[in-house]
Amino acid sequence: MKFSLGWLKYFLETEASAAEIAGALNRIGIEVEGIEDPADKLVGFRVAEVLTARPHPDADKLQVLTVNTGEGEPLQVVCGAPNARAGMKGVLGLAGAIVPANGMELRKSAIRGVESNGMMCSVRELQLGDEHEGIIELPADAPVGTSFAEYHGASPVFDVAITPNRPDCMGVMGIARDLAAAGMGTFKPFSVEPVAGTFACPIEIRTDDPEGCPAFYGRVIRGVKNGASPEWMQQRLIAAGQRPISALVDMTNYLMLAFGRPAHAYDLAKLSGALVARRAKDGEQVLALNEKTYTLDAEMTVIADDSGVHDIAGIMGGEHSGVSESTTDVLLEIAYFDPERIGQTGRRLGLASDARTRFERGVDPAFLDEGLEILTALILKICGGEASEVVRAGSPPCEAKTIAYDPGLAERLGGIAISEEEQRRTLEMLEFEVSGDWRVTAPLRRHDIEGPADIVEEVVRIHGLDSIESVALPRADGVARPTATAEQARERRVRRAAAARGLNEAVTWSFIPEAEAAHFANGDLWKLENPISEDMKAMRPSLLPGLLSAAKRNADRGAEGVRLFEVGRRYLRGQDGRSDERPTVAVLLAGEKTPRGWATGKAAAFDAFDAKAEALALLEAAGAPVANLQVAGEAGEQFHPGQSATLRLGPKNILARFGALHPRTLEAFDIDGPVMAVEVFLDAIPARKGGGAFARPAYSPPALQSVLRDFAFLVDAALPAGDLLRAVRGADKANIADARIFDDFRGQGVPEGRKSLAIEVTLQPGEKSYTDAELKAISDRIVAAAGKLGAELRG
Repeated sequence: MKFSLGWLKYFLETEASAAEIAGALNRIGIEVEGIEDPADKLVGFRVAEVLTARPHPDADKLQVLTVNTGEGEPLQVVCGAPNARAGMKGVLGLAGAIVPANGMELRKSAIRGVESNGMMCSVRELQLGDEHEGIIELPADAPVGTSFAEYHGASPVFDVAITPNRPDCMGVMGIARDLAAAGMGTFKPFSVEPVAGTFACPIEIRTDDPEGCPAFYGRVIRGVKNGASPEWMQQRLIAAGQRPISALVDMTNYLMLAFGRPAHAYDLAKLSGALVARRAKDGEQVLALNEKTYTLDAEMTVIADDSGVHDIAGIMGGEHSGVSESTTDVLLEIAYFDPERIGQTGRRLGLASDARTRFERGVDPAFLDEGLEILTALILKICGGEASEVVRAGSPPCEAKTIAYDPGLAERLGGIAISEEEQRRTLEMLEFEVSGDWRVTAPLRRHDIEGPADIVEEVVRIHGLDSIESVALPRADGVARPTATAEQARERRVRRAAAARGLNEAVTWSFIPEAEAAHFANGDLWKLENPISEDMKAMRPSLLPGLLSAAKRNADRGAEGVRLFEVGRRYLRGQDGRSDERPTVAVLLAGEKTPRGWATGKAAAFDAFDAKAEALALLEAAGAPVANLQVAGEAGEQFHPGQSATLRLGPKNILARFGALHPRTLEAFDIDGPVMAVEVFLDAIPARKGGGAFARPAYSPPALQSVLRDFAFLVDAALPAGDLLRAVRGADKANIADARIFDDFRGQGVPEGRKSLAIEVTLQPGEKSYTDAELKAISDRIVAAAGKLGAELRG
C-alpha cells in the first residue's frame, strides 16, 4: 500500500520527517518496504515565464520561446506545444535535468538549426498525469524561478506492507491512528457531516443474500456533472499508484484508499428495476471492468438488477453499468460482505482487486453510514447534484468483543514491563474501551482481536517492538544433545559435499510456470488455487526447471560455465489427493568444463560421465551403498536416451538419474546445449542398519602390499560394464579389495556384436602373502563369476 506524507498529514498533525515516520511504522509492526521522494525526479525543473513566442523559421509546428527562469538572462527554448504563448507560466526543464517519463537527459542542442536551452514540459512528461496535448499552464501568481518540486508540493511516498490481520490499516486514516498512538503526532479524526436527502430514492435496494451481504446501503445523486477530479485528489491517487480516471471513479477510489472502505458508483440510467444483492445462478456471466467475462456459480454473491448481473460483489464492478463522462444520475452503493465468501469467490474466479483485498480481510462494519456520507459530500462538492434519502437494506454485524485483560500479561507474554497507565493510554488511543476492572472492548473494525494475547500485541507494538530485549532461552546443565533430524543431517552432508566439489548452490522457487512443470511431470501436477502469478502456478515436480532457468540467466549474462546444485523438495500429487513432498538434490552442468588450453585450443565440455561422477559422490555423502548400485537406462523422456542412465538399488528402487538432457528439453527452456543434469532422490536411500550415526571407518592401513591382476573379457556389446564389474567384485569378497574397468575395446580381433572389457582387480592379502596356488584359485573364481554373464577370458 502506498500513500504520500502530505496525505498522511491530512489525518495526523505532526512535524516528524519521512525518515522518523518510517522508523515509527517499523517499530509498531507496519513494515516500510520503501520511501520514494517525487522531488528527486523533479530536480532541474523550475517555474518559468514565457516572455516572447515567435514561429520557428524552418518548422511550421515549432515556436521559439524566450523564457524567464528567474536567474540571469532569459533562455531561448524551442517548443512544439500548441498552447505555448507569451505571458504564460509553465515548467522548464533545464539542461542536465532527467525527464521522469522516459529518462532522457536534457541538453543544449540545435533543433532545426535553432539553439534550444531546455524543454517546456507537459503533465505526462513529468509523470503527473496523462495529459499531453500541451505544456503545463501554471497560475499567474506562480513564483518564477522557484523549484517546481517545491511549488508543486511534492511529498515523499511510503510503500508499506500491511499484514493480513490489520485490515484497519488498509486506509491512510488507520495508519495515522496507529502513529498517533505511538507518539508521532495528534490524530485528526475526520468529521462526517450528514447530507440530508431532498427526495425519496427512486430505485429499490435490497439484499436477498443476508449471509453473503448482511448490509446493503445506497442512495441516488441526480444532476451530477462528471469530469476530472481536483488536482489535490489526483496527486494523492497517483502517489498511491492509482491512475485518475474521472471524478466519480476517483472519489470511490479515494474513499477506499483514505478510509479503507470500498464503494461503487452505478450509472442510474443503465439500471433496470431493483438493485439486489443475491446469489448468482450457475452459469451466469458478467463482463467486469477489466474487460474480462467471468462465469459464476450459486456460491457467489453478486449485485444485479432485472436485466442481469452488474457486479461481482465486493470484488469488481461490471462494464455495462459503470459511470462515464455522460453520466448525470448516479447510484452510490456501500455494503458489508462476508469476508469468507469474498475470498472463496476471488479464488474460484482467479480475480484479484483492491476491493477484494479489503473485504476478504474484513472492513469496518460500523463505517457504512459514515462512508456513504463522505462519498456523498465529495460528489456534491466536486460534481454538484442533489442527493436522495439513504436506503438501508439489512444491517452489518455490530456485536463488539469484550475481553477480560490482565496488564501483567504484557511482561509475561510480551517480554517487557509496561506500566498500567501507559497500557490504558495506548488502548484508548487505538479507540479500545477500557473499564476500571480491565475489561477491554475492541472496536468493530479490529477483527483480529480475539483474546488477551492480541491485546498484549497491541500494547507491546505501540510501545515499540525494538524495545524488547533479546533473552536467551534457559539451558540445561551438561552437554547438549543434537537437535537435527537424520534427514537434516544428511542434507547438510550432501550440501557440504556438493560445495566441496566446486558446485554453486542455488535456491529457486518451489512454484513454477505450468508449462515447465508439465515438461518434467510424470503424473498429475500439484497446482495452486490462488497463485501469485501465472508464472508461479504449479508446484515443481522436479528441481531441474529452476536450475535450467538459473543456468539460462547466467548464460545470457556471459557466464561460460555453470555448475549449480540445489537441495530442496519436489512436489507430487499423492494417492489421497494431497501434496507429496520428496527431498531431492539436483545438479546442473552447462557450458565449459575447462577453458581453452594451449594443447587443443578448444574448451572442454561436460559429458554424461561428469554427471555420473557427481551423482555417485553425492550418493556416497548421503550414505547410500554406492558399491552395490546398478547402472540402468530409462532416465526419463527429459534426458537423452543414449547419454543418460539411472543408479538403482535393485530393479525398482531408483536412487538417482543422470546424463545429458534431451534436445527437446533444452529447446523448451531456450538453452543451447549440451547440458548435463543429475537428480538424487534422497527419500529413496535406505536407512542405515542399526540406526547408527554416519561416520567414516577408522583408518587401518594393511600390513602387506596389495596385488594387481588384469583381466580382459569378451562380452556381449549390450552388456552393461557395471554388471560385469559387480560380478567380479563379488567373486571373492574376502580377497578382492577393488576392481575397476580401464579399457573398452571394439575393433580388430573382437567379433561383431562383442566388446572387450579390461578390468584391473586389486587383491589384498591379510596375515600372509599369497602363494601362486592361492592367486590362481582367486583368478579362477573371477573368471567363473564373469562366465555366468556370458563373458569369456580373452586370449
